[in-house]
Amino acid sequence: MGLFGRQTRADTEVETMAADTHEEYEEIPSLPTPLSSTVIATGVTVSGTMKGEGVIQVEGTVEGEIDLKGAVIVTSTGRIKGPVTADVVRVAGCIEGTVIARDHMCLEKSGSLEGDVTTLSLVVEDGGRLNGRSSMLKSDRPQPVSSGSNNLQFGANYTAGEADAAGSEN
Repeated sequence: MGLFGRQTRADTEVETMAADTHEEYEEIPSLPTPLSSTVIATGVTVSGTMKGEGVIQVEGTVEGEIDLKGAVIVTSTGRIKGPVTADVVRVAGCIEGTVIARDHMCLEKSGSLEGDVTTLSLVVEDGGRLNGRSSMLKSDRPQPVSSGSNNLQFGANYTAGEADAAGSEN
């Protein structure tokens, strides 16, 4: 304010700027909800039972049970000593214990499993080590109907007439 009750030009500009700044904050959108995930870092050892939902990425060591609705990812530096139950299990490190993967398990080329696995779908990449038994669960999903030999794949040198000719000669 001025000396005799009049507003100066500077006072008016300050009030306008303050009002504009407040309105800008109201227009900022809210941040997305982060995914529920946990990372056990390299050099960290966790002992005990881990239960819950989400994704657990093991880069360090877990000594104990993991029971998860979600995914367990064991990186090349990761190690789990104990049973693992999850929807999806991906192993590039080492698991010593039984694994129940309700949907899918992938044992990558650098991964090893010392124990039994029960799963709906199992992939063992070239170099991956499975020292135990595997049990395959039955899928509730309908399987595609095969239309005969049209779906079969053979080597590059195979022709359909060779099998028919070999079968008729006997």
